[in-house]
Amino acid sequence: MKTILIVDDQVEVRELVDVTLRVGNYRLLQAGNGKEAVETARKEQPDLIILDVMMPGEIDGLEAARRIRKDPSTAACQIVMLTAKGQQVDRRAGFNAGADDYFTKPFSPLELIQKVEEMLS
Repeated sequence: MKTILIVDDQVEVRELVDVTLRVGNYRLLQAGNGKEAVETARKEQPDLIILDVMMPGEIDGLEAARRIRKDPSTAACQIVMLTAKGQQVDRRAGFNAGADDYFTKPFSPLELIQKVEEMLS
């Protein structure tokens, strides 16, 4: 069973993504900020991380992605940014930080399911 870590500071967004992905046979984990994301990724070794960019605290989504990529124990995790920041400069920053793909909010649940299945197949 593949493991997916959902990271967003808004509980409602985490729950929406969680409910969306329950159609698949995935183990779903959640984190509410960048620090939790990095810690959970190290502990649980998820196959995929769905990561918001704008989060409060010392580590935003971009920094979390950088830390996850630099750590040999988590470097192989696939990362999808799921964020309201949809400008080209934002997308570039996400990919430069280590994202494998980039989705903007609001998102299509069907497209997210398809992307997750594609990335985890």
